[in-house]
Amino acid sequence: MSALHDMMTRVAQPGRIDWIGLRQVRLAEVAAVAAARIGTDGLEGDHGRAGKRAVTLMQAEHLAPIGAYLGQGPVAAEVLRRNLLVSGVNLSALRGRVLRAGGAVLRVTGPCAPCSRMEAALGPGGYAAMRGHGGWCAEVVAPGAVRVGDAVVPE
Repeated sequence: MSALHDMMTRVAQPGRIDWIGLRQVRLAEVAAVAAARIGTDGLEGDHGRAGKRAVTLMQAEHLAPIGAYLGQGPVAAEVLRRNLLVSGVNLSALRGRVLRAGGAVLRVTGPCAPCSRMEAALGPGGYAAMRGHGGWCAEVVAPGAVRVGDAVVPE
């Protein structure tokens, strides 16, 4: 393998799940939970979407820049409507890769574009503030339990 390939596949440290959110139906408020089970179609108890967008992940480190683009402090995770808030590992570097999140195994499939609800949730400019910071979609490789505090590591 090349040195560049080695650098691209190496992470400095494991990440961690900081927050878990579920939405029972499409437009419902997001409920924070301490633990959940990821089934073959996504988080159980979440309306979700099976396949490449079964689980949505958000980078915790992006909460402050999104808020800064809006002229405020960090935004709250539940406002952004993703399933897992992850810190400590660059999710962008894991695109196309398999990772273990707690007891589940996921494949990061691609960016998760912000939804049009961000204007209402964050105010004028909310959608633009989220661009490039909307998070990541993942498909389920192997079901398992996830808890706040669990490690997130590439396989």
